[in-house]
Amino acid sequence: MTSTVPGRLRPMRARRADEPHRVATPLELFFDLCFVVAVAQAAALLHQSVAGHHVAHGLRSYLMVFFAIWWAWMNFTWFASAYDTDDDLYRLVTMVQIAGVLVLAAGVGPAFTDGDYQVVTAGYVVMRLALVTQWLRAAKADAPRRRTALRYATGVTVAQGLWLLSLLAPHEWSLGVFLLLVVAELAVPVWAELAPGGPTTYHPHHIAERYGLFTLMVLGEAVAAATIAFRDGLDKTAQHPAGLLRLAVAAVVIVFALWWLYFDRPVRRRFASLRASLSWGYGHYCVFAAAAAAGAGLSVAVDRVTHPADVTGRLAGYAIAVPVAVYLLALWLLLIRPEERGRHRLLLPGAALLTLVTPLLPVPIESLAALLVALVTLRVAAR
Repeated sequence: MTSTVPGRLRPMRARRADEPHRVATPLELFFDLCFVVAVAQAAALLHQSVAGHHVAHGLRSYLMVFFAIWWAWMNFTWFASAYDTDDDLYRLVTMVQIAGVLVLAAGVGPAFTDGDYQVVTAGYVVMRLALVTQWLRAAKADAPRRRTALRYATGVTVAQGLWLLSLLAPHEWSLGVFLLLVVAELAVPVWAELAPGGPTTYHPHHIAERYGLFTLMVLGEAVAAATIAFRDGLDKTAQHPAGLLRLAVAAVVIVFALWWLYFDRPVRRRFASLRASLSWGYGHYCVFAAAAAAGAGLSVAVDRVTHPADVTGRLAGYAIAVPVAVYLLALWLLLIRPEERGRHRLLLPGAALLTLVTPLLPVPIESLAALLVALVTLRVAAR
């Protein structure tokens, strides 16, 4: 077992995949909390874009910014699961990555309002290049997996050079260039893990815990975003207290249900193959992005109550229904479909379809809350 007592520089050898009592470290939790700052910025600006009827632009900017947040977080998480030495140098490099995400968070506003991704790209590149130094340390100390680590270091470095060059591309090419670079980034772990030296020794229980903890934090951000919106609504008007109270209750029920569905049953899969690991890791982009977007949707629903002339009921309904539907489908694909059998495993995709109907009802948010309560009840009864 690799020592986790901080101290002088230690060889960055691979940790055992079956290491007992492996849990998230305080540094990892601090890392997550700082990343949630960027998530909060992205969700707040998504709320403003949707409420201002700039849905397509806001959604595009949100998904692009969220990719940078999620991908940097995910790569650190899997690396730490295999190579966390927790020595002084490891901590310092991790803090450089945290500084990078704070730079990224500062650039979220210009990315949404002006389509200017220079600051976001700079923060992202700082995070990713900092991780390259960790891979080089791993390549030096872990001889059996040296080629795997070097492939990661090479792939990530090349990708960051391409991101910097992308800033020179004409604005009308931005989306196409972005998608190409996303494909390049996603291909790096596949190429690296197939190296002759063998895959990295990530810890299955540790990975599942880390993803669960970040889901908790993103759901907490959804609660915080909605709470701020409710406070602002009550401060600005005393004409709609009953509507805000009903919405507050429905919002709490929705977030509670999203939490319950994710943590309903323990994760039993053991990431036995590269395909299973990639499906889990990549698929959580939809879980995280949808959970944060649900908070933005609840804020739009508050705008509907306090400023009905500016936000239509249909817009407010879909602002929360769409991310919830995506969340349910992602949970089904990642947690339920691979592990459960029987008709009850179709409850989530069925509920996702019904979710998209709720904006057509007279009380869409309350109807969505009732639907999720029914879904949780049926899931509990099917145990």
